[in-house]
Amino acid sequence: MIRALCLALAASGPAFADDPARVITLGGSVTEIAVALGAEGRLVARDTTSNWPESVGALPDVGYIRALSPENVLALDPDLIVAEGDAGPPEAVDVLKAAGIPFVLVPEATDPAGIVAKVEAVGQALSLPAEGDALAAELQGKLDAAEARASAVTAPKRVLFVLSLEGGGVMAGGEGTEAEGIIRLAGGVNAATGFQGYKPMTDEAVLAAQPDAILMMDRESDLSIADADVLAQPALSQTPAAQSATLIRMDGMLLLGFGPRTPEAADRLYAALYGNGG
Repeated sequence: MIRALCLALAASGPAFADDPARVITLGGSVTEIAVALGAEGRLVARDTTSNWPESVGALPDVGYIRALSPENVLALDPDLIVAEGDAGPPEAVDVLKAAGIPFVLVPEATDPAGIVAKVEAVGQALSLPAEGDALAAELQGKLDAAEARASAVTAPKRVLFVLSLEGGGVMAGGEGTEAEGIIRLAGGVNAATGFQGYKPMTDEAVLAAQPDAILMMDRESDLSIADADVLAQPALSQTPAAQSATLIRMDGMLLLGFGPRTPEAADRLYAALYGNGG
């Protein structure tokens, strides 16, 4: 269904070049997929979230995917734009779609089926359908193995994904988020329930969640916060996770990107939660 939507969106826009030579990818997972398909040489720019592999850092950065400037994108004269579904703001996306350049909006993914569909859609957009199908099949095998391992966990850990502690409160990943998706794929249970998306939790809700582990993105500079400060947050400090000092940090794009490296992310998170056994 997701793949059909991707292709329908693509078909509704301008005609594709048979072999697009100047491609801009917007969204870290889309860029990773393009590179994995062997199309890195076609990329002429990327967005700020596209930071892997390191080689794409040499490409011009057209800005954050949710705060795009159409002028920055169009100035690079692309003949194809491939973007993740959360590209924005909406008016910027409308301008890019109306510019006469093929524009493919790839739906976001929060589960294995979504990853496979995303890979196939990017392969189609880049006129690399065979490569897309091959990468999708490879990932499907790895994701199936991760799901089987997760289902075999007999005592699932409760994991709370903390996006930030801005203002001293806990901003967490609730239901339907990438955070919940990767926690499940690693054999855990999302401790944040009762709300959709990434939202603040009250201290009472954090205490009721009783997480066994706290999961965070590994951030730098002014966005970083020391482990001790996380574990000392008033509500978090009273949870089993803080009492056992179980705080797991992972690269944000690896953890939440839902692209070619998601099986690796699931492996790492599983190992951090369970070691050699579930």
